[in-house]
Amino acid sequence: MPTPLLYRGGVDDEMAGAPGFRDRLYAPYDLYDALRTGGAYADTTDARTYDWSLRPTTPETALAKALHDHTIDQLLATWIAGRDLVGVMGGHALHRNDGRYRDAARLGRSLGAGLTVSTGGGPGAMEAANLGAWLAGHDPAALEDALDRLAAVPHFAPDIGAWARVALTVLEELGPGRESLAIPTWHYGHEPPSPFATAIAKYFRNSTREAILLQICNRGIVFLPGAAGTVQEIFQDACENYYAAESAVARMVLVGRRYWTEELPAWPLLQALARGRVMEHRVHLVETIEEAVGLVGS
Repeated sequence: MPTPLLYRGGVDDEMAGAPGFRDRLYAPYDLYDALRTGGAYADTTDARTYDWSLRPTTPETALAKALHDHTIDQLLATWIAGRDLVGVMGGHALHRNDGRYRDAARLGRSLGAGLTVSTGGGPGAMEAANLGAWLAGHDPAALEDALDRLAAVPHFAPDIGAWARVALTVLEELGPGRESLAIPTWHYGHEPPSPFATAIAKYFRNSTREAILLQICNRGIVFLPGAAGTVQEIFQDACENYYAAESAVARMVLVGRRYWTEELPAWPLLQALARGRVMEHRVHLVETIEEAVGLVGS
């Protein structure tokens, strides 16, 4: 039996727009619902929930957020059971017409052939990895065609609606694909969630979301070039691996030698941190997505 909604339509003005209990994780059209009927992004559940989350916090709204995130915790735990998950982290600012976006999509496709891809659920490299995973069972030409079509709306600014609509059209026209997971947050609600994940665990509390995103990736994480958020994820994951039992250490693969040694030199510190620890032989710096696939798939 579906779990009844805690608030839907609002008990009063303060709670109008608040999310409710759920009986399953979000799917793309749960968040982009208004776009299905020709509405604006501002009218979607995703946008209205973000607007609600920005209101001054009261005991009632704090409780609603906590109950929502607790429900997502439970649903996510059920969803991941028995699945081998590999994480793909990377920059949210990557445009769809950038060659690195295509690389991230091809990475997702290769990984999605045998594993369940999990991302932070935002745009950029995250969206690309979910796209690739979704098309892992399709002919390679389908991915190239989808990439060409998405490039027509390269970024979610200034029009999230246009950005999402082209993705949803691709989804509808190409039909069912492989499953993948996205774990976004309304803390960064100005960034739209990836439309290509089949399951979306969207949280209010970013700290909870970050910890869970890293913990569930039992087959390791591939880190594509990114900025502050990706660096945070690298060292949060490194901390978990540093103290973990040998059986719990998951691979960390950084892609882009020059990027991670010169532009944002996270690799030398990560390498020094790992030296002499169980994790030492499970942290890697590679140049190509093919190398990354070879490591996390082994």
